[in-house]
Amino acid sequence: MAELRYNPIARDWVMVASHRQGRPNMPADWCPFCPGSGRVPDGGYTVLRYPNDFPALSKNPPEPDDVAGGLFETAPSYGRCEVLLYDPRHNATLKELGDSQVRELARMWRDVYADMEADPGIKYVYAFENRGEMVGVTMPHPHGQAYGYPFLPKRIEEEISGAKAHYDRTGGCIFCELLKAEREDGRRVIFENDCFCAYIPFFSQVAYGLNVTAKRHLPSPTAMTEAELDSLGETVRGCAALYDALFDRPMPYMMCMHAAPPGGEHDEYYHFHIEFVPPVRGENRQQFFASSETGAGAFCNPTCPEEKAKELREAAKRAGL
Repeated sequence: MAELRYNPIARDWVMVASHRQGRPNMPADWCPFCPGSGRVPDGGYTVLRYPNDFPALSKNPPEPDDVAGGLFETAPSYGRCEVLLYDPRHNATLKELGDSQVRELARMWRDVYADMEADPGIKYVYAFENRGEMVGVTMPHPHGQAYGYPFLPKRIEEEISGAKAHYDRTGGCIFCELLKAEREDGRRVIFENDCFCAYIPFFSQVAYGLNVTAKRHLPSPTAMTEAELDSLGETVRGCAALYDALFDRPMPYMMCMHAAPPGGEHDEYYHFHIEFVPPVRGENRQQFFASSETGAGAFCNPTCPEEKAKELREAAKRAGL
């Protein structure tokens, strides 16, 4: 089964992809993403776009099951799902990639956005990375993913609504203004370069959550200059490095790229940024998203953002940032 089901209360779509439950456990001595597997170039690669073997969305989706009617609405699970391979080495980490490789990675992100945004059936493009067993990763080979959704996800819709309300009221971009305020305050800024700034937001929902915001107002990686793309790859690598330096071991996290939807309608007030969400609140302490967060959407950060920013700044120094 692969289809979309509509929630009329939340006014949002749910992807139902029961075929993903049958994904096999990979043999310990075989990885589809490693050269020699028969699935990627035998001669190796720098970075590589790989079609997801078990996609939740596809360009030729099956017809939905015959379960719709009345309040129950379904739709075909049209879209795209890709795996974005960072390195041919099975146990490489993002922080280990050289400058030229992370710059190629940034250009792969740009190309994915450009390709998927050109499809009129895709309403939102989302690149992301899940890292670590704590967030459910079963494939350690370094990789991210990209989804092209046939709908605008609720979280993005809410961000756009808030940004537009601020723009209508003030004529300014809320993301630009928040970045300016964070840099002027300084207490939550972790590191910055010519093109991006990484900081823990004043209203962070998680202990070590980082926002990486472009200093120039731009809606998507497709609008970046060559220098900004170089900086994007280097900045994301820097975030991975400082996280690993925090407790001197690999940090689990979710990396979420937020870009404007295709079409340009929201470009004036929606601003490209990346959210890093590590599910930890301290060394050997997991931060759980429990009933308040999951059931009510009301987050409780059990830590002080300014104190956690100090810890991350020290980790950034150890990582050479």
